[in-house]
Amino acid sequence: MSTQNYVPVKNETVSIGDWIITYILMAIPLVNFIMLIVWAFGSDAPQSKKNWARANLIIMLVGIVIMIILWVTVFAALISSGAFEDMADALR
Repeated sequence: MSTQNYVPVKNETVSIGDWIITYILMAIPLVNFIMLIVWAFGSDAPQSKKNWARANLIIMLVGIVIMIILWVTVFAALISSGAFEDMADALR
């Protein structure tokens, strides 16, 4: 007989009040990121909230990657155009 640890999935419904509190917490910078990690990978959250938190973390990651690509592109264009050299000459 195998002795595997079985962890039941919490399939309870998340109430409207819980969702309102969730969205209020998501409006607070840094708290939102911490709470998303807790809900996504913690064991106490219902499955629907876990999936929602994981999806939000993926969307945040995609947004960060897009912003990094945008910043690198803009700074590369500025450097190649000589804009920084013109600014340095104007300050002298």
